[in-house]
This record gives sequence, C-alpha cells and structure tokens, in this order.
Amino acid sequence: MARSSRQSKILEIIQSKEIETQDDLVRELRALNYDITQATISRDIKELGLIKIMTDDKRYKYAYVDNAEQQVSGKYMLIYKEAIISVKVAQNLVVIKTLKGVANAISSYIDKLNIKNVLGTTFGDETVMVICPTNMDANDVCEKISSMF
Repeated sequence: MARSSRQSKILEIIQSKEIETQDDLVRELRALNYDITQATISRDIKELGLIKIMTDDKRYKYAYVDNAEQQVSGKYMLIYKEAIISVKVAQNLVVIKTLKGVANAISSYIDKLNIKNVLGTTFGDETVMVICPTNMDANDVCEKISSMF
C-alpha cells in the first residue's frame, strides 16, 4: 500500500490506542492487512515526527506533533531539559520556571503534546503556566512534565 495511506493509518492507530513500541505498531498494521517491516515503521515514525510521551500509568506511548514545522528534534529536547529550572504545582496550575527567553518554546511544545487534562498554556519571558481543570489534574500533569524534562 502507498506510504501516505500507511502513515495515515499509523496516525489513526496511535490516536486510538496506546502504542508503546515499533513492534506493537507492526502488529496493529499487519492485523489491518498492511504488509510492512519494522524498518519501514522506523522510517515512518521518523518522517511523521512521532515522539514518546508518558501515559497515565507511567508507560510511554507514541504521540504525534501536529505538523512538520513543529517537530521537536532530540537536540531541542536536550535544550528544553537544560532550560527548565523548576516545575511546581500551584492549585490547578503547573508553573514552570525557565531560563530567560525560552518560555515561549516550552509552552508551545507542551501545547503540541496534547497531554490529558491540559486546558492550555500561557507564558511570560521566564515562566510557563499550564492550566488544568482541577488541583489533582495539575499534580498529574506536573509529574508527567517533570518526568519528560
């Protein structure tokens, strides 16, 4: 089948199921009559810019960054890790202190992750505020963000 059709199916699968490994993805696609190899999946993951995020049960799954211009490379992730000074909860907010001038990039990245119970983010020059519906949600989101960065 065509690459674009396969890649569309990959996006559909990772949105509906928690896919942890390339092998899991190969199995799902083969169950849908796609004749593919692990090497093909590896290339597709790279081309689609898929990343791994932590699930509620502390496992990692593939997720999609919404377009090619917004992909986050490993180099950027290292920069983000170095740029975050602290991650703390303040009621239903997660407050992230950053180095001067990088809060915008980190805020944008968090928005793209589509983390469950994140209503949105706002930022200043050195601070990102992640808005959650409840205090409990903010604690969960804080833990996820802390573990990623």
